[in-house]
Amino acid sequence: MGVDVDHARVDAFLKAADTADPAAPQQTAPVRPRRRKPTNWVEEARSQAAGCDTLDALKAAIESFEGSPLKAAAHSTVVYDGTPEASLMVIGEGPGAEEDRKGLPFVGKAGQLLDRMLAAIERSRETNAFITNVNYWRPPGNRNPDQEELDVCRPFVDRMIELTKPKLIVAAGGVPAKALLDTQDGIMRLRGSEHVFTTAGGYSVPLIPLLHPAYLLRRPQEKSRAWRDLLLVEQRLGELGG
Repeated sequence: MGVDVDHARVDAFLKAADTADPAAPQQTAPVRPRRRKPTNWVEEARSQAAGCDTLDALKAAIESFEGSPLKAAAHSTVVYDGTPEASLMVIGEGPGAEEDRKGLPFVGKAGQLLDRMLAAIERSRETNAFITNVNYWRPPGNRNPDQEELDVCRPFVDRMIELTKPKLIVAAGGVPAKALLDTQDGIMRLRGSEHVFTTAGGYSVPLIPLLHPAYLLRRPQEKSRAWRDLLLVEQRLGELGG
């Protein structure tokens, strides 16, 4: 028993299939050209820092800078806190966990001790001290920043000093003291005396290394040394008119 085939309908169907529009090509998102990455991030930092004439502009440049390998894992870019026109600038090594969360330097337990130390010589970030770091992003596990991480921040550090023009710098801890003075000497050899720091742009300022507050929390027996160093800071600020 067969099936009757309507040849006219079959011919019409095949003809329609032959003349149908081909499937429209799949739409794809336009390809955006990738931003060219500088081959030398230190040079890029130097160029950006040199173009900043105000502290606000410098802060914005640091926050938008993509040259530090630490930035991707950090929560915040921690630039500075305190009084920009202060005669005293305190420079630490970089943010820890609490600083990374709050976006401000020296706000954890070590920062609280630093505030008490400054108060002992009648200084505070609210009125007459300015606080920053040699590195603006938290290293994983709170390790010390390595040389590459310090190098890409250095042009910004120098420019910040040139813009704020402190009369005296305190380097809080071995990392900033060694980085700023370009030495391999440890903090115990560097502390207790005054050094001279000169930026790439030629601004010179006295620098006094100080034991890091976190170290003093671990070794409170060293606080007498820190107190002597604070008295030197107080004395020099008086002599410098600060």
